[in-house]
Amino acid sequence: MMGRQPKLQHKLFLTGFTLEKRIRKDHILRKIHHTIDFEFIYQEVAHTYGLKGNVSVPPPVILKLMLLLVLYNVRSERELMDTIPERLDWLWFLGYELDSEIPHHSVLSKARARWGVNAFKRFFERIVEQCVEAGLVDGSKLFIDASLIDANASNNSVIDTHSLKRYLNKGYRRLEERLDEIEATKTTPANCRHLSPTDPDASVTRQGSGKSKLRYKTHRAVDPKREVITATAVTPGSVNEGDLLTQMLDAHHAHTKRNVYTVVADSRYGTIENYLNCSDRGIAAHIPSLEETQRGSGRKRGIFSTGEFTYHPDTDTFTCPAGHTLRRRSYYKSRHHYEYKAPPEICASCELRDQCTRSKAGRSVKRHVRHDELTRMRTRATSRKAKRDIKTRQHLSERSFAQSTRYGYKRARWRRRWRVEIQDFLICATQNIMVLIKESKERISKSNAQVGQAIRTLGATGDHHPFISVIRRLFRQFAMAVI
Repeated sequence: MMGRQPKLQHKLFLTGFTLEKRIRKDHILRKIHHTIDFEFIYQEVAHTYGLKGNVSVPPPVILKLMLLLVLYNVRSERELMDTIPERLDWLWFLGYELDSEIPHHSVLSKARARWGVNAFKRFFERIVEQCVEAGLVDGSKLFIDASLIDANASNNSVIDTHSLKRYLNKGYRRLEERLDEIEATKTTPANCRHLSPTDPDASVTRQGSGKSKLRYKTHRAVDPKREVITATAVTPGSVNEGDLLTQMLDAHHAHTKRNVYTVVADSRYGTIENYLNCSDRGIAAHIPSLEETQRGSGRKRGIFSTGEFTYHPDTDTFTCPAGHTLRRRSYYKSRHHYEYKAPPEICASCELRDQCTRSKAGRSVKRHVRHDELTRMRTRATSRKAKRDIKTRQHLSERSFAQSTRYGYKRARWRRRWRVEIQDFLICATQNIMVLIKESKERISKSNAQVGQAIRTLGATGDHHPFISVIRRLFRQFAMAVI
């Protein structure tokens, strides 16, 4: 018989109803609630609140709201607050009831301004420390990479500061004053000629053959054992990622208290400074040489490489492919290398000049003061083990950034660098939380399998001794408690 939907009559009282019963046992928020401690934030932000005045939203609730914003990739904070009353799981996670008052969306922006970056950085660091305690971080090998983030600003807002005089309109004076304020804060990006008054910390950056856009760059260090993100940083998009290798190594050691013995990165990190820095730290740099990668490209196309010049340590001279001698001429203190050149008249009359140089002053060869160390590091970077790590990096690092896309990392939610840093810390913390939860689930499944195997083993025995029966019953009780 077909049933009929009765007219809904709202109950005046709900008896026996709790949000606890409505949230399934394997819900992701339930796992986060039991795994992560949010109470630490009280102590971290206590100095940002006064002793009198209106009572604020509890800091743990604010931190959970920020986590929900990233975990579910909610479009805006307004939408987050509008959705909370419709989601029983969100209400339970926040510690609310059905009739609880939902905070105004401005609470989150005010909290970010009040707390600053350090509170969210500390949240990320605590998650990393928890991963280390759970045995999810090895720490001896580190994979480092960077990726671009689109800024929350239109390319139409980009201004060429060298040609401001052509903006002869009513907004010119206001724009010039705004640019002066930006310059005073000293937060302009590396290519400060083109900047956006909307988001002056972002820089105009082009990736590959695509169009130039306002972008930031996120730098990330990943441990290969469980792909836990151990360090992260945000810079303007025009910053060279190779300049942050030392910062990433220091941050990894500070967060994990583990020493790195091998670092893996792409050729953009393969600079002389990075090789020598790794050598001083006793770290094997599995990084392709930037110089070798760029050999034969651009202006160096069709030109003899430095490796085709023979060095003679007894006379401290080079011999070029044509058989001429290049002697030491000068020392560059800033770059720590010597320059070797042949007499200009010899280079001018050389039959191999077109294959050797395009400079009117003739060909010069540079040799670093620590050339032997550089050679050793570059040779190690071409070993079979290094090539295997470099190939692994292509999948591991890209997978880490690909997982971040589900949390909205490809575009900045807010403007200014410090806000983008907050977003980056929240995204990285969320990814690490997922690793923690997955590891806990695997550990419980393994324990259940072991208990089940023990019960089956006892059940297969034909002995009906009372002692055996007691053991079986205890195993069953333990199995039910774990499950």
